[in-house]
Amino acid sequence: MSAAQSAPEASAFPAILTWRAHDVPRMESVRVQLSGNRIKAYGRVVAAATASHPAFSASYDLNTDDRGATKRLSMTVTLAERERQLSIARDEENMWLVQDHQSSKRAAFEGALDVDVIFSPFFNALPIRRTGIYQRSDTIAVPVVYVRVPDLSVELETITYTNDGSVFGLNSPVADTPITVDDNGFILDYPGLAERI
Repeated sequence: MSAAQSAPEASAFPAILTWRAHDVPRMESVRVQLSGNRIKAYGRVVAAATASHPAFSASYDLNTDDRGATKRLSMTVTLAERERQLSIARDEENMWLVQDHQSSKRAAFEGALDVDVIFSPFFNALPIRRTGIYQRSDTIAVPVVYVRVPDLSVELETITYTNDGSVFGLNSPVADTPITVDDNGFILDYPGLAERI
């Protein structure tokens, strides 16, 4: 881990974390505030047009509870021709309310406690930190409310994280790869997606 990539000390938060995609023109930057396991984050993914998607900007505002489980995610995606918003909130009964420009849906998402957003290394920190798997050897499979951008589709997916003490692995709808995390559980390198700069 280079000095530029070293983990901010827990006392160094709030902090700005920034990632650059390995092989496509895309970046993410997020301001993260920590209070125990609670996370408050405001960030943005900016992507130029590629063969798989048009150019877009996706800004988000995230709040978790004291356990690190997602309470609320607000997201705005801007394309050249339009802007759309999405709101996802989990209530005390662990039911999710998903609202977009067309509809509202209430669902359990199989007990998911985390949200994941495609193209974002930041959102992987939510289950990694909440479960503490970055601090111990284990394998966990977590259901997540999975958001695809730029279309803002929402579905249930399962992501598996494995830490065998020397290699930390991730299996998601878009990747099966080893990853590197810092001492606070935030992604340093996610091959095929992005690296922290």
